[in-house]
Amino acid sequence: MRPAANWRDYQVLDCSGGEKLERWGDKLLIRPDPQIIWNTPKDPALWDRADARYLRSKTGGGRWEYRKNLPESWQIRYRELTFKISPTGFKHTGLFPEQAANWDLFDSLIRAAGRPVKVLNLFAYTGGATLACAAAGASVCHVDASKGMVAWSRENAALSGLGERPIRWIVDDCEKFVAREIRRGNRYDAVIMDPPSYGRGPGGEVWKLEDQIYDLVCLCEQVLSDDPLFFALNSYTTGLSPSVMAHLLGAVLIPRRGGRVEADEIGLPVQSTGLALPCGNTALWLRSNAESV
Repeated sequence: MRPAANWRDYQVLDCSGGEKLERWGDKLLIRPDPQIIWNTPKDPALWDRADARYLRSKTGGGRWEYRKNLPESWQIRYRELTFKISPTGFKHTGLFPEQAANWDLFDSLIRAAGRPVKVLNLFAYTGGATLACAAAGASVCHVDASKGMVAWSRENAALSGLGERPIRWIVDDCEKFVAREIRRGNRYDAVIMDPPSYGRGPGGEVWKLEDQIYDLVCLCEQVLSDDPLFFALNSYTTGLSPSVMAHLLGAVLIPRRGGRVEADEIGLPVQSTGLALPCGNTALWLRSNAESV
């Protein structure tokens, strides 16, 4: 596992009974996590300090229970990056902190390339990977179907002092955008994909990752440049293990591009136990002469 161990403004303090207690700056939140299947004792002196707790509804969705007054949003930093944090109605806060393990990886690959790098970031959410790549010197095309998420990303870029960097902000269906980029002859040295497990297409059709991911990876392979640097695929879908994702990327990319594939879990250190909480999987294709992760 690759834990995101370089945070100062974020921390998992404890996790038990399907919940994790997190510190976001100076705010403490309790959020559900289905992977936390253990029921170790919860220290009231710690857990009772939480400012808010997200409660799931038996009929779907949920709500925040506020124990203290919280601002609508606040900011946290990761290295030179600044992010707006705001609890949403779907338990999220606008950031997946475990992805910092990948941000560090992308940063090192781009800086080591020693040449201009164009990155395509698909399902880009609020822009953590986009900003990490831009800060490393890459030009980035940031694509997400949600207008609100793209606006949030641009706000994070401004907060991070990256508002003038070469970033294209695109609100579009990712698959349709990639198909148009291929027809237009636009190519990228790196592709980052963080697709949702489930979703709805533009026509309301159900989008299930296991059923769609192979075709999507095949499509995105066509948008790579003649000398690509990396292709990263992230997933929170339980059935897609690192080995499955590695095999998928390898089967599509290695016959045409050579190189090699690596895959692992990413996670977050837990202060109370000294262990790491698994938070998803990442598979990475690298060109043959790229340094190992």
